[in-house]
Amino acid sequence: MAIALTNCTPETNIPLRIGSNLWTGYETLYLARDLGYYNDKLIRLVDYPSGTEEVRAYRNKEIEGAGLSIDQALVLAATQENIRIIAIMDVSNGGDVILGKPEFTDMKALKGKRVGVESTALGAFFIARALEKNDMTTKDIQIVSLELTEHERAYKEGKVDAVVTFGPARIKLLEAGAKLLFDSSQIPGEIVDTLTVSTEAIANSPDAIQALVDGRFRALDYFEKNPQDAATRMAKRTKVTPEQILNAFKGLSQPNLQANQKLLDKSDPVLINGMTKLVKIMVDNKLLPKTIDPASILDDRFIKKAKI
Repeated sequence: MAIALTNCTPETNIPLRIGSNLWTGYETLYLARDLGYYNDKLIRLVDYPSGTEEVRAYRNKEIEGAGLSIDQALVLAATQENIRIIAIMDVSNGGDVILGKPEFTDMKALKGKRVGVESTALGAFFIARALEKNDMTTKDIQIVSLELTEHERAYKEGKVDAVVTFGPARIKLLEAGAKLLFDSSQIPGEIVDTLTVSTEAIANSPDAIQALVDGRFRALDYFEKNPQDAATRMAKRTKVTPEQILNAFKGLSQPNLQANQKLLDKSDPVLINGMTKLVKIMVDNKLLPKTIDPASILDDRFIKKAKI
C-alpha cells in the first residue's frame, strides 16, 4: 500500500518548467537560482536557443511558462488563449539593435543588402519598424532568416551585411567593429519582455509561480544593490565578462515590483496602451491572426502578493 501511494505523485509535485533564452532581461531568473532563492522550490529553468523554440516548447506542453517578448505572448494568446502575463521583465531601450558593416553610415545603406533576422514576430516587427522610421520597406532589403545562435558567425563570415540581434551577439559584434544602425531606444516602450505562465499552471501550481515571482524580484533587488557580484554570477552562464553584462543592462529598463504592480493592474496605462498599439501593428502586418484584448491576458495576482 505504501509503495502504491509513493508512486501516485500528485500533479502539484511536478516542477514548474519555465523556458528562457539568452536575452539579458531574463538573466535575473538565473541570478535568483544562483543565489539559492529557488532551492527547495518546484521550479526548473529550461534554456532554449531562441524565443521561437520557447514558443514551440510551450505549444508542445514541454514547459508551463516562459520569458517571452510581448509579441510572442500575444501570438500565443491569439492562437491558444491559455497564456497569462504575470510580470514585466524589462523594456528594451537600446538592447535590441541592427548592426551593419563598418562602412555603412545609416539604415539607408542597407538598400539591396542582406540582413539577417530571426524568424520571429519580434524580428519581423523590429525590422519593419526600423525600416518604416527610415521611409523604407522590407522590399528594399534582402531578408536572410537566421537563428539567434547563428548571428555572430553569419556576420563575421560575410553571409549577411547586417543583422538584427541582441544579447551576447550584440556585445561581441559591436566589439568586432560592427556599426550600430538602429536600436530600440528609437521606438521607446514598444519592445517589452514578459514572464508568462499557462492558465493550467496557475490552477495547478500557484505556490511555485508565487515562489518564481518572489525570487525574481528578490534577485532584481540584489542586482540593484550589488551590481558587481550579480554581474559576476550572471557572466558565468552567458560567457561574457561581468563588465559586458553590466553594459548590456544599460540597453534596457527593468520595472521594479511597485512599477510592475501598477503596469499589471493598469493604474499605469503605459503597458496596456502599448500593447493595444502593438496588436494593431501586428494585425496590419499579418503577424497576428486576429485582434485580441490585451487586458484579457494580464494577471496581477502573483505580483500583488509578491514579497522581496
